[in-house]
Amino acid sequence: MSFTFTIRAGPARLASRIPEFAKASSASSASSGPAAAIRAFHKSAPKNANFFTSRTTPSLVSSSQKPAAANSLLARLQGARRGYQYQSHSQPQQDNGLLMRKLLVGGAMVGGTWVTLQFMFNRETRADGGMPAYESSYLNKTFMHTGLGIGIIGLSAYQMLQTGFTYRLMATNPWVVAIGGLALSFGSMLATRAIDADNYIPKYACWTVFNATQAAFVAPLLAMAPPALLARAGLYTLAMMGAISFVGATAKQEKYLYIGGPLLAGAAIVAVSGFAPLLLPATAVRTLAFTENLWLYGGLAVFGGFTLYDVQKVLYHARLAQAGVIKEDPVNESIALELDFLNIFVRMVQILMMQQNRRK
Repeated sequence: MSFTFTIRAGPARLASRIPEFAKASSASSASSGPAAAIRAFHKSAPKNANFFTSRTTPSLVSSSQKPAAANSLLARLQGARRGYQYQSHSQPQQDNGLLMRKLLVGGAMVGGTWVTLQFMFNRETRADGGMPAYESSYLNKTFMHTGLGIGIIGLSAYQMLQTGFTYRLMATNPWVVAIGGLALSFGSMLATRAIDADNYIPKYACWTVFNATQAAFVAPLLAMAPPALLARAGLYTLAMMGAISFVGATAKQEKYLYIGGPLLAGAAIVAVSGFAPLLLPATAVRTLAFTENLWLYGGLAVFGGFTLYDVQKVLYHARLAQAGVIKEDPVNESIALELDFLNIFVRMVQILMMQQNRRK
């Protein structure tokens, strides 16, 4: 019986076991004396190594067991490291497969849209042997300015989001922001259109202000939507506008210029449907759902038609500029295409966000 057990048993038990300790001490003193007995008592290790806590057990492991424990621990770490490496290698493979499927789906959408639009709207192609060089050059300049404007809008919206300007803008009075933003947007657009094309500095300055105001409207959308969804929406928008622009560029001259009036009426209906949540009560669920679908899908159809109309209008203005009737002004032409892009892009983002919410 160990000494630690007798201490835990209590003073009464300790007193009853004094003769046994006396016999043990006498036997040990017979061989080596009292000092040896005291040293033997202090050197004796308790049988229960987990007396206080399990943290003392590693210090009591024998020298023969330490290498085995170290080897087993190293093996577990190596196995965990190999498993982590396998997982890190398999994850990019899954991501690459998902990205490849998305690219194939996007390519199929672009090709299907192009074939459908060609079959439906472009059965009668140009009879003059193709697009002349001056029309092609003017159209390329217009698309270059359109891409530059979209880039300015995207970078400005990102900077507004990073600097916190978007949050401060959303925290203010929404009516003041909406009315002031629309006034600044229309004012800068009208100023850009009014300035002569030869007066570069003020024209491009007003055009930059117009793009900055559009970025202020788009920036809250960047804060709410994930980057992957924004990339998909941008890809779908480019696919839609690219297919429609190709149809408009290869169609007969002035074939779709007549749709400007109906498209303007459709844009007015879409704009009115956008104000329906502010006017209708919340109990009119079906009416609100109808107006939302009209704003989303009707807006896609309307601004897709505007893309077709604007491309043909660019080619018509190129012929007028070649004849000396007007001056070439790709900045003014790009404004309409930028607005088409933004309206289609915003609706694409909202449709994809609705689909993502339904999956959750």
